[in-house]
Amino acid sequence: MLALKFLPLLLKAGGTMILSIVVYAYFWGWRFAVGFVVLMLVHECGHLVAARRCGLKVSMPMFIPFMGAVIALKEAPRNAWIEAQVGIGGPLMGTAGAFACLFAYEFLHNPLFLVLAYTGFWLNLFNLIPIVPLDGGRVVTAISPWLWVAGLVLMVFVLLQSSFNLFIILIVGFSLPRVFALFGRRNEAERRYFELTPGQRGLMSVIYFGLAGLLGWLMHDTQAQIDLLRAAGN
Repeated sequence: MLALKFLPLLLKAGGTMILSIVVYAYFWGWRFAVGFVVLMLVHECGHLVAARRCGLKVSMPMFIPFMGAVIALKEAPRNAWIEAQVGIGGPLMGTAGAFACLFAYEFLHNPLFLVLAYTGFWLNLFNLIPIVPLDGGRVVTAISPWLWVAGLVLMVFVLLQSSFNLFIILIVGFSLPRVFALFGRRNEAERRYFELTPGQRGLMSVIYFGLAGLLGWLMHDTQAQIDLLRAAGN
């Protein structure tokens, strides 16, 4: 029933999905392109499920080649706890999708699935960087917004290492207003937005840092398997 509920949204997203597949296929082949876009779709479905669970209306997923995929909330989250739940939904389901690729490799022994698994783990770990507009920036809203500063420093470092990649520049640019707002005075509504119970902060901290650690380990392990395959091929 859940699949039928979201089927109209997924059908409407088909055009941008196909465009992304065509673009990625030009560089990496259609098999990887299809798998990569499906992994992004699974990730976005995580946000859809979480948003609907919290009673929020969302748009259909929009795929933008080399920029990823996004959904737009048609109404703002009522508090940081809801924002964090919507934010973590994508990486959680996206990690499950990457796991599925890893299991497929174990049974089929097709290296494509191993590469897709690594890509999925990397994609979701990157999204956990604590900076808005990435998912991690929304998740740490429920832990400590001051983690945005650490995320900004990390992204600036990545920017310098990536020869000023346009995608990274956009992320840094979009993050600045919220980071600068940390140093200003909050009104009553803003203070209430960030009010959470210690249990909520603790739970989201365990999920966030636990998932980040798991993804880091899975990336390392999957990369080691890819290296072994390359060595055997030589």
